[in-house]
Amino acid sequence: MTDDPAFVLHEGGKLNVVSSVDVNDNEGLSLAYTPGVARVCSGIAETPDLVDTYTWRSNLVAVVTDGSAVLGLGDIGPEAALPVMEGKALLFNQFAGVNAVPIALSCNEADAIVETVERMAPSFGGVNLEDIAAPRCFDIERQLRERLDIPVFHDDQHGTAIVTVAALRNAVRLTGRGFDELRVVVSGAGAAGVAVTKMLVDSGIGDIAVADSKGVIYEGREGLTPIKEDIAQISNKAGLRGSIETALEGADVFIGLSAGEIPESVVATMADDAIIFAMANPNPEVHPEVAHRHASVVATGRSDFPNQINNVLAFPGVFRGALDARATDVTEGMKLAAATALADLVSDDLAGDYIIPSTFDSRVVPAVAAAVAQQARADGVARA
Repeated sequence: MTDDPAFVLHEGGKLNVVSSVDVNDNEGLSLAYTPGVARVCSGIAETPDLVDTYTWRSNLVAVVTDGSAVLGLGDIGPEAALPVMEGKALLFNQFAGVNAVPIALSCNEADAIVETVERMAPSFGGVNLEDIAAPRCFDIERQLRERLDIPVFHDDQHGTAIVTVAALRNAVRLTGRGFDELRVVVSGAGAAGVAVTKMLVDSGIGDIAVADSKGVIYEGREGLTPIKEDIAQISNKAGLRGSIETALEGADVFIGLSAGEIPESVVATMADDAIIFAMANPNPEVHPEVAHRHASVVATGRSDFPNQINNVLAFPGVFRGALDARATDVTEGMKLAAATALADLVSDDLAGDYIIPSTFDSRVVPAVAAAVAQQARADGVARA
């Protein structure tokens, strides 16, 4: 393993803490620490809001996981999840100038995670939940949003949804259709599938059917979880039942957020000018070469094909904007604003192999952050 470049890069970890002031003499020490620091502490005790001015909290995010749904590796535990959390913190800092601390918890119960994060919250300006398995991830985020007055954002859900909606807006524009004309099929009813579906409905999609391992979700289907019952109520206006293969016949859009492979014979039954977002990693539900034989626009979750649906296009800018506005929440409006800002960065250069900006496009974070901050103020959740 020592010859593997990934192991070489990760040796010693990917993060370090660097002080923002120099302490070189007794005067500096007396200001940075005692007795000078006591005056700052007293000021914050008298006026708690000063904590965001005189500490690093206003630019600090906790990246929290229990290690139960890490990448495509599954439940590998908190220690094994740390390299991913470090990577997330690195991206926060590199792309948006946001400080982030990886926190891997040795508990899986929703209430225990909520209680732990709530107790730590005074130290942070925001919480990014990461790689926590469904369905408890939904409950954890809901409870923390209710209890805390700082942004709480589950990136596996909402980061994926923001980038997917942005890319689909441009794919639809390229093929000359409107959102309200589309019939979409989503494969996967986990964290990402649920969030993408809800955001597409909020965006005015024509109709959307969601399939899990048992087939298409519809009202009255036996054994639905509360989350899937909610999905049944807002989706599948056509009343489809049966397999995802049946649902794909004549569909305009396929969005893959699961590990299930879709045969080419099924892909061929989709509508003309189909749009295929096959985002499973490392093996997309439909291989791009197959997808291109039957679709006008193809996107994946992989960096070695065009149109990568990558969460790094969303979460740095979302948190940058939320922190700049000192937002108390990340609203649905803020997520939609992020998606619109991201989509709008692709203008006259829109093409089949360019429906979403590159992750290294320097315009992305400022555009998303500005849109999110503006919407936070419009939604009444901003304090700055």
